[in-house]
Amino acid sequence: MMVAASNNSLQIEQLRLGPFGANAYILLCPETKESAIVDAPAEADKIIARLKDTTPRYILLTHSHVDHIGAMAQLRQELKIPLAAHAADADVLSPPPEIMLEDGDTIDFGRVRMAVSHTPGHTPGSLCFITGSHLLSGDTLFPGGPGRTNTPADFARIVKSITEKIFTLDDNTQVYPGHGDPTILKKEKDEFATFSSRTHRPDFCGDVLWLSP
Repeated sequence: MMVAASNNSLQIEQLRLGPFGANAYILLCPETKESAIVDAPAEADKIIARLKDTTPRYILLTHSHVDHIGAMAQLRQELKIPLAAHAADADVLSPPPEIMLEDGDTIDFGRVRMAVSHTPGHTPGSLCFITGSHLLSGDTLFPGGPGRTNTPADFARIVKSITEKIFTLDDNTQVYPGHGDPTILKKEKDEFATFSSRTHRPDFCGDVLWLSP
């Protein structure tokens, strides 16, 4: 567990869980002790233990790939709180999410308000969550590059999502990805500028790093 951010209005804890090293995040309102979970990769008992002395309100899903939902069934059964996800990624979730999120929605718990941004590309229903200067980017944006894409059309979609939805945020925004360590948005903008200055083949997709030759 790592406390990734902490102030009078918000605490963010990062837990790297399961065989794929995916991140779960616990967001806490220090004033009310209400909390929300972002993604449920594995090891539900560890997530539940970190929720002790808080009042969980939501499970928020950035996308429905298997490495982000391994603990979902146990969390839903034991916590009995609503799951919120985008409809385009809900087909593999049973039972379906109680809340279907769309671009521009907000999620409130305690004194915390989170904006929902639909960022397709890695999956059709990929979501990011934004509160203040904090962005939970799922597998849309990592330190050094975007999430994996399987087709050139998906790569175009994820770049569009990143440039039109994420890079419009303040340079000092802290980015908390679905795998790996946090990053700062200005670094990602600068590296993408280098990437976009180059010519790329038409079938470009897959695992991409902005600064790869």
